[in-house]
Amino acid sequence: MTQHGTSSVLLKLLPITLAVFVAFLIIGMQLPVLPLHLNHTLGMSTLVVGVVVGAQFAAALLSRAWAGNFADMRGAKRAMLIGMLVAASSGLLYLASLGFVETPALSVWVLLAGRVVLALGESLIITGSMGWGMGLVGPQNAGKVMAWIGIAIYAAFALGAPLGVALNAQWGFSGVCVATLILPLFALTIVAGAKGVAPTSQRRTSFYTVLGAVWLPGLGLAFSSIGFGVITAFIALLFAAKDWGNASFAFTAFGLAFIGARLFFGHLPDKVGGAKVALVCVLIEAVGQLLIWGAGSPVMAYAGAALTGFGYSLAFPGFGVEAIKRAPPQTRGLAMGAYVAFLDIALGISSPLAGALAGSAGVASVYLAGAVAVILAVAVAGALLARKPALSAC
Repeated sequence: MTQHGTSSVLLKLLPITLAVFVAFLIIGMQLPVLPLHLNHTLGMSTLVVGVVVGAQFAAALLSRAWAGNFADMRGAKRAMLIGMLVAASSGLLYLASLGFVETPALSVWVLLAGRVVLALGESLIITGSMGWGMGLVGPQNAGKVMAWIGIAIYAAFALGAPLGVALNAQWGFSGVCVATLILPLFALTIVAGAKGVAPTSQRRTSFYTVLGAVWLPGLGLAFSSIGFGVITAFIALLFAAKDWGNASFAFTAFGLAFIGARLFFGHLPDKVGGAKVALVCVLIEAVGQLLIWGAGSPVMAYAGAALTGFGYSLAFPGFGVEAIKRAPPQTRGLAMGAYVAFLDIALGISSPLAGALAGSAGVASVYLAGAVAVILAVAVAGALLARKPALSAC
C-alpha cells in the first residue's frame, strides 16, 4: 500500500474518530459519578466500588476474542455498529437499577449487569474502530490509527467527566443513565453511511495464537494501564476523602494532557519506534502517580493526573505498534483484541485489589502501588528494544 499523507489519513479516520468520541462520552460521564453513587447513595465499600468498576474490564476481556474474530470475519464496520447498539442497551439496565435503590445489594447486581453489557459494546466498538481505521489507511499507519482513536476516547473522558457531574447535579444518576442510552445511538448515525472495509479473514483464528505473538507488548500495556485504572476508579474518592470538592477536573487534566501528547507526538511510535516512545512515557506516567500519592492540594493532584495522562497517552500506541509488528497481517482485529485484552486484565484485577488496599491503607496508597506497577513497564519496553520482530509493519 502507498504511503498516505497525514491529511488523507485524518480525513479517512474522521467519521470513525467522531463516532468513538460520542459513544465514549457515556464512559466519561460515569467516571466521577458511578463510584460516588455506589459509595454514597448505595452505601457500598471501596472494595465493592473497585469490583463494580473493574467488572467492565473483566467482562470486556472475555469478549475480546469473539469481538476480534467478528471484526476480521464479518467486517470491522459491522462490529462497530453492533457495539453501539449493545452499549446503548446498558443504559436500560442502569435505569432499571434505580428501581432497587431501597434494596442496595440488588441495585448493585443490576448495575453489574449493565457494566457487563457496556463492556461487550465497548469491546466491539474499540476492536471495530481500530480494524476499520487500519483497513482504510494501512497497517503502516497503525500508530496514527491508535493515536486518533485514543484522542477520541480520552477527549470523551475529559469532556464527559464534568458533563456527568452536571447531569448528576441536575437530574441525579438517572440523567447519566438516560445519556448512556441515547448517545451511542447518535454515534451510530455518524458512521452508518461511511465506507466500510472488506473482512480480512475467512476463517476463525485462534485467539491464543495471536496472544502468543503480542504478549510482550501486551504486558507493557497492562502495567502502564494500572496508572490509568486507579485514576478512573479512585480519584473521585480521594478528592472526597480530602474534602477537595469536585474531582471532575482531575479527569479533565488527565484527558487534556493525553490529547495534547497525541496531537503533538502521536506520529513518534510509527516514526522512531514504539518501544523507544513507550520507555520514555511510562517514566513520565510513574512520576504522575507519585505526585498524586504525595499530593497535599488539589493542584498537585491535577498535575499528577496530567502527567499520568501524558505518559499513558503514548505508551498505548507505543506498545501497540510493537504488537501489530508481531501479529499476522490478516488478523488485525484479533490482534487489537488480544492487545487490548491486557488492558482488561490489568484493570479487572487491579481495581478490586486497589479497592482493598484503599480500605486498609487509605485511598492515596493506591497511587503508590500504581507507580510501582507503571515502573515495571520500563523493563518490558527494554525487553522489546532487545527483541526486534522478524517483520515490521511500519
